[in-house]
Amino acid sequence: MRTIFTITAAALLAGCAQDAAQENEANTLIASPETRTGGTEPDIPLAVPVDAETAKRLMAERHENYEKIGDAMKLVTRELKSDSPDLSNVRKGAGTIATLAPLVPSWFPAGTGPDVGKTEAKAVIWERPEDFQSKAQAFEQAAAAFRAAAQGSDLEAIRAAHADLGKACKACHDLYREKD
Repeated sequence: MRTIFTITAAALLAGCAQDAAQENEANTLIASPETRTGGTEPDIPLAVPVDAETAKRLMAERHENYEKIGDAMKLVTRELKSDSPDLSNVRKGAGTIATLAPLVPSWFPAGTGPDVGKTEAKAVIWERPEDFQSKAQAFEQAAAAFRAAAQGSDLEAIRAAHADLGKACKACHDLYREKD
């Protein structure tokens, strides 16, 4: 009987440790919307310009997070173009995009524009914050809808939601991102 309790306790602890490890990994993947930095620093209000050192760090984090979104989008696009997409890859990519999407507005505090350093973000983001916010919100909604569709197995619905997500990306990129 004692052996059963020991085995059960070990299994439960292993499961908890795995959940904690996955949670820690997710926390390092993105910055929280409250701190934008993923660290223990206090909130940095969006309307308050940040100092040059903080700006460069935030710009690097912004770039890395957009790389994660781009990589996830490429993975999903590749899968959805195949004859038999691996839905686990589609779901993984959809999850990454939907997790990061709500954070987009927090990646653009005053003082992190092209006048500070290298960025693909156009200065007009800070000149038209309401429109940028609106487009970021449309991206967030499209990302959530895509993640929801990806949880199912209807490829046409998944592809349609993916197309809508692409349109939301393009709407923002056309106005607010420098062309490569």
